[in-house]
Amino acid sequence: MTLPSPDAISPLGVLPPPGPSCVHLPLDVTPQDLARYAVGLANARGGTLLVGGDASKSLGSGERDAGELHPLMVTHAIFELSGGRLTVNVQHWRQPGGTRVLAVFVPQAPYVLAAPDGAVLAWDGLHLVPVAPAASDPAPQPDYTAVVPPDASLADLDPHEVARLRGLGQRGGLSHLPDLDFLRELGLLVPSGGALRPTLAAILLAGTPAALRAHVPQAELCFYHHAAGDVEFQFREDLLRPIPALLTRLAELIQARNRFTPVQVGLFRIEVWDQDEAVYREALLNALTHRDYTLRDAVHVHHYPDRLEIMNPGGLPGGITPGNILRHQPKRRNPLLAEVLARLGLVERAGVGVDKMYGLMLRHGKEPPEYTTYPDAVTLILHSPGFDADFVRFVARKQEEMQTLSLDMLIVLSLLAREGEATRAHLARALQLAEDRTPRLLRGMEDHGLIVKAGLGRGIAYQLAGEVRRALGKPELGKPEPSKSWPEPTGDPNFAPVSPAGAAPAAKAQPPAPPPPRPARDPSGPTPAEIRAVALALARERGRVRNVDLRATCGLNTQQAWRVLRRLVLEGHLVKRGSGTRDAAYELGTGAGGAH
Repeated sequence: MTLPSPDAISPLGVLPPPGPSCVHLPLDVTPQDLARYAVGLANARGGTLLVGGDASKSLGSGERDAGELHPLMVTHAIFELSGGRLTVNVQHWRQPGGTRVLAVFVPQAPYVLAAPDGAVLAWDGLHLVPVAPAASDPAPQPDYTAVVPPDASLADLDPHEVARLRGLGQRGGLSHLPDLDFLRELGLLVPSGGALRPTLAAILLAGTPAALRAHVPQAELCFYHHAAGDVEFQFREDLLRPIPALLTRLAELIQARNRFTPVQVGLFRIEVWDQDEAVYREALLNALTHRDYTLRDAVHVHHYPDRLEIMNPGGLPGGITPGNILRHQPKRRNPLLAEVLARLGLVERAGVGVDKMYGLMLRHGKEPPEYTTYPDAVTLILHSPGFDADFVRFVARKQEEMQTLSLDMLIVLSLLAREGEATRAHLARALQLAEDRTPRLLRGMEDHGLIVKAGLGRGIAYQLAGEVRRALGKPELGKPEPSKSWPEPTGDPNFAPVSPAGAAPAAKAQPPAPPPPRPARDPSGPTPAEIRAVALALARERGRVRNVDLRATCGLNTQQAWRVLRRLVLEGHLVKRGSGTRDAAYELGTGAGGAH
């Protein structure tokens, strides 16, 4: 964004009057309110927002004008409210009288933009009005994967890949059909030009290499392996294959560098992998199923020692944001492809793939998936910096006791195990629920002896119940947390010896050297509240704060600093820029009173 020079005279001349495509706002409008008007205008027909246009008629050059409203504050507020889906042009315009007007040029949104709480607003020419998403949805976009390329033929399909699909079709009871009938039943072959021709979905699922290059070269996926947490990679493989074959090869690449740690629970052993195959398979299927195939960009998968990043062209479907992805009604960008994969049993019809990823990661004592959105892309990060073995045992024992923990319960327990306590508002954000929808869940967890309430009035917070804290190896409230060692993954991904239950150890057996313990926080060091204050102060003074800055200032390890920064992001005090522990930087958000 380039601002005009201070001496510039507005080429607008006379400001356009208020109307369907132009909204005049007063000088005292906040960036958050301005963002609401921008989203409402985008949901209508697009247009211009003018701040201080009326004041410019009467103010002199030395008086207050819209110059006090910084464009970066506006763009940041709009980015936050729209989930990164609305890109605007913000400029200051100097009028002949010397005063400045802030102009925000808003494009029409290609789909309905919803706020993080699901509310949809539109500008009716006079006011911002709430509208039902169904009433404001634009005409449905054609299904790109249902298109039949004009020069496509049956020769574009690979018989071996069709046979692979038939093997998957056994779940749907379609495997008994001849090949052509099988493909027609799935909607992959349709009559066109007097012959049966494959759709793009058919080529994506069973196309030959030549057909993929000719019709959907953007279906390529690039895999990178990084030996360290930096941008340099040691291995790369570019894959342009049908989706089932692509998933098989990706599993081979990831498993070759994957490790697991055995966790003993009574007579049973649970294997906790750095990257759980069911989780990353679901994530990859979501990326390949819901990406925007009209964009000429590939999917990029980066495998780091501490995380897996999946970068997907096209962003999240309209209305879905990282803040509501667990609760929003599923939307399919490529209906035919999604329907075929559902009938073959590869994806869930009910749209519970994200819930499945969240549940598996939390049950294995890990952080939930992290989404970062951009106007035309989305990145999913599956963290694996270690896991809480005591949490894994606790969940497993609850299942043995026939007390199944729901996903909502797991979210609450996992957050409290990591952060000690949380307010109802904080828990509501983690649950992606309105705050007034959380009391029943929290009361139920109190009744089951899982959590307790502390404090009074608006200072009420929730903590793990004493029995749960002891099961998780957490210290009593008010006592410093003891040093705790994280499980060490096995070096061999295919074998991890475990002694039989009750067997006596061999006399000369030498146990492996224990991993170095994680340093415990010094009780005389800064408190959690002080650490949060330091993080915000660093961001305010330097313009940003990084994990290494907080570690050096407060004497934390990487994981402790990351948890503090992540909580400040969830609460709206900081905004994350970049990805990974090393490259990410955190800037002040609107919740911290910062200006951008």
